[in-house]
Amino acid sequence: MTLNELKLENEGKILNIECSENIKRRLLDLGLVKNTNIIPVLISPSGDPKAFEVRGTLIAIREEDTRKIEIKI
Repeated sequence: MTLNELKLENEGKILNIECSENIKRRLLDLGLVKNTNIIPVLISPSGDPKAFEVRGTLIAIREEDTRKIEIKI
C-alpha cells in the first residue's frame, strides 16, 4: 500500500521510500524513515498537497511523492 491510499486520520507505518534522491533525502531529513508512524490529517482545498503528522509535526507532501512511499497499516 502507498501513502496516497491511506485515509484521513488512519495511521500507517513507513516501509520504504522510492522517490528521486533529492526528494528522498528531504523526506528522510524531515523524519520520514523506516518504521515511523504517519497519519494524514489535512487535505488542501485543491486536493494536493496533503498534510501528514509525523513525530508530532505536520508535514505537507505532494501527491506525486506520496505515491512513492510504501506503508503498512
